[in-house]
Amino acid sequence: MNQKSKDKKDEKEPFDTELDEEGAQSANDEELSFEEQLEQATNKAEENWDKYLRAVAEMENIRKRSARDIENARKYAIESFAKEVITVVDTFEMSMESDDLNIDDLVSGNKSTMQLIKNILEQFGVTMIDPHGEPFNPEFHEAMSMQQSDKVEPGTILTVYQKGYTLNDRLLRPARVVVATEPEEK
Repeated sequence: MNQKSKDKKDEKEPFDTELDEEGAQSANDEELSFEEQLEQATNKAEENWDKYLRAVAEMENIRKRSARDIENARKYAIESFAKEVITVVDTFEMSMESDDLNIDDLVSGNKSTMQLIKNILEQFGVTMIDPHGEPFNPEFHEAMSMQQSDKVEPGTILTVYQKGYTLNDRLLRPARVVVATEPEEK
């Protein structure tokens, strides 16, 4: 035999090796008794069953943990907001406990408290809608009535009864407004 054919005989393809190993496994299985094969299969089945039970338990733990996290998020979502509002309550309480109240101090205190509330709302993404003089937008405004006017374009907001609010661009409450219409012709 020449060198090339000898090298080819020694050199096996990867698939041939796998087949040889499978063949060796088959030979080993044939050498094992039926009881030994059954015991191996039973052990493998128990191992797989254990893996399955562990996976099911892990999924159940993940589900419970997620439910607990969601519940806590609901419970404590406004925690930081509540802490800020408490400072407003404290400010009102201090003003109420003052012995010498005069109207100017009361008005000044109320303006300061109102500014504090607006700052807190803004800090948490709440934006005020004050559409006076703007075109009516049904997405953010609720028309309470219509009023004839020749001073502004029809569809323009004349009066704001109640300001609206959005939370991160999502409407919390529409602004309640009076909308201008064309005056009647005489």
